[in-house]
Amino acid sequence: MNHNEMTFRGTTILMVRRGDKVAVAGDGQVTMGDMVMKHHAKKVRKLYQGKIIVGFAGSTADALTLFERLEAKLEKHQGNLTRAVVELAKDWRTDKMLRRLEALLLAVDATSAFLVSGTGDVIEPDEGVMAIGSGSPYALAAARALMGHTQLSAADICREAMKIAGSLCVYTNEEVVIEEL
Repeated sequence: MNHNEMTFRGTTILMVRRGDKVAVAGDGQVTMGDMVMKHHAKKVRKLYQGKIIVGFAGSTADALTLFERLEAKLEKHQGNLTRAVVELAKDWRTDKMLRRLEALLLAVDATSAFLVSGTGDVIEPDEGVMAIGSGSPYALAAARALMGHTQLSAADICREAMKIAGSLCVYTNEEVVIEEL
């Protein structure tokens, strides 16, 4: 799968871990083709008793299906995020109905972070930042620069990096939701 197949037009999700805090931010813009349909969508939410944060890029209906599946896996594995995302990726790759879903998930807990895709990818970031969606290159670059040259908190880095991504990516707006652990 090349980068263009993994990039979904219509959103930016950014994760930043600094110290003992992790924040996940998502913009609120929903587009259909070239038209903005909604400005205040919530693409980032907490799961499993507020211990896991998940953000999505791609089709909203598909992402909601994946949220439900991930939550079931978290329940089955008593909140073990690593086991839950690996099991979700296996199902996503092998199940005929799930294989058709067009979304990417970014899932974090207090100690780990994963990008999960329908091709079976379960990727952990090397650094304390990771992003998905159309504005991800901008948000990721801004967050890395802010991590290296400021003492801002994880949530503040998310906020500033998402402003930059929103100013550069036409599929990303500055109506940002941030969840933090």
